[in-house]
Amino acid sequence: MRRTSQDAKDAILAAARERFAADGYDRATIRSIAADAMIDPAMVMRYFGSKEKLFAAAADFDLRLPDLSAVPADRVGTTLAAHLIRRWEEDDGLMILMRAGVTHQDAAERMRQIFAGQLGPVAGRLAGDPAEGARRAGLVATQALGLALCRYVIHLPPVVALTPEEIVDWLGPTFQRYLTGAS
Repeated sequence: MRRTSQDAKDAILAAARERFAADGYDRATIRSIAADAMIDPAMVMRYFGSKEKLFAAAADFDLRLPDLSAVPADRVGTTLAAHLIRRWEEDDGLMILMRAGVTHQDAAERMRQIFAGQLGPVAGRLAGDPAEGARRAGLVATQALGLALCRYVIHLPPVVALTPEEIVDWLGPTFQRYLTGAS
């Protein structure tokens, strides 16, 4: 059965996501990704041009933040925590970036862009001071990424054992303080 070019690209991206998430950027190879996608390695290069470009496509991650301006002020931390947990449970893009970000500068830069670009303006609006957005978003990122690292990458047993609701109960008040200055 012959694949369309879109089918081939989709297969390559799916294989790349799995391989980058499992092996990290440095250990994942074009050859292994091609084998997982059951495609010739030359086709990977044809469609994506380089390992770096394939990684960028595979690790594309959008936080898809909810409109927190519509949330009661005393619930923004909990709402954000619940949203992030759902995103991590549904999409392995963040795990790809986390694994690679430790050893690969481009992945680390992408993580910085995601949290600064997507969460920074929201945090600035909630604080009532756009200049505070970067600091507050950075503090939220310390907790969010730390939890994601321990739960989804390191698989720390007590953190893995928590239900999403329990995680929200723990993180919500911390996010609330970071975002609004209130607990």
